[in-house]
Amino acid sequence: MSNEEGNNGFTRREVTVAGAAGLTGLATASSSSKGTAAAVRSRMPVVFVPHGGGPWPFVDMGGMASMRDIASLRAYFVGLPKSLPTKPKALLVISAHWEEAVPTVMTSSKPPLFYDYGGFPPEAYTLTWPALGDPLLAQRVVGLLEAGGMAAKTDERRGYDHGTFIPFKLSWPAADIPTIQLSLKRNYDPAEHLAMGRALAPLRDEGVLIAGSGMSFHSFRSWRMGTARQDSQAFDTWLQESVTGSPLRRTERLTAWESAPGGRVAHPHEDHLVPLMVVAGAAGDDVGRIAYSDEFMAARITAVHFG
Repeated sequence: MSNEEGNNGFTRREVTVAGAAGLTGLATASSSSKGTAAAVRSRMPVVFVPHGGGPWPFVDMGGMASMRDIASLRAYFVGLPKSLPTKPKALLVISAHWEEAVPTVMTSSKPPLFYDYGGFPPEAYTLTWPALGDPLLAQRVVGLLEAGGMAAKTDERRGYDHGTFIPFKLSWPAADIPTIQLSLKRNYDPAEHLAMGRALAPLRDEGVLIAGSGMSFHSFRSWRMGTARQDSQAFDTWLQESVTGSPLRRTERLTAWESAPGGRVAHPHEDHLVPLMVVAGAAGDDVGRIAYSDEFMAARITAVHFG
């Protein structure tokens, strides 16, 4: 054996080259691991938010909501941007106030505001929130839905309803994030809306914040009868248990939400609940956390974040 050979018959040069290659491999693996971790950190969460009633933070509500309730919900929306890993590149809102026969995406580059409420002071109808639309993102949404086996349409005339411009005017008052809305499907089928969310999940890795804007409790009858506080409690407890459980259990429970305690009492018409289904679908394996839960207009309402 020559002096250049080791005990295993390899030359020192071969050992040196192999060692360098090993270090390179380790560096590559480390770099890949760091890249994966960074991607996870920058992935947008998905959020279900209670958008309140009408233009609640900006006008005199005539006693419909207490100042304490308004201050509490306002603080949640003002603090929402700080809860995100980074500023979103765009906002995709699924609002309770837009439904179509098939999922439909707004494509206007400068969407107008729809003052889709009534009975409030004149200033409620002069509010502004001039966020730009994002036609390219709209086409991306259509493509993802179609790739998921769903029909989808576009609407160039659609504007922001109060499920979008009221709450997010608090979160981004400068209106400096491109924003588009996606409609609900008129049949309100939970499984179909969960599937919509699963199809849209890749947007989370593209800097898009997916937000379902509705209410965890929405019963005009209960508000009129003065029973909202008691009528909202059982369903809210069930809802919190459902969204903070395992993804499989969450899907099973949300799909069968009508059998929940107080389900139809809390949601005689489920338009304000179904945005949660889209968000839960987009959440994938992420477990929900309760980001806000308090009383508003004497009812318990809850916000949920995933991721």
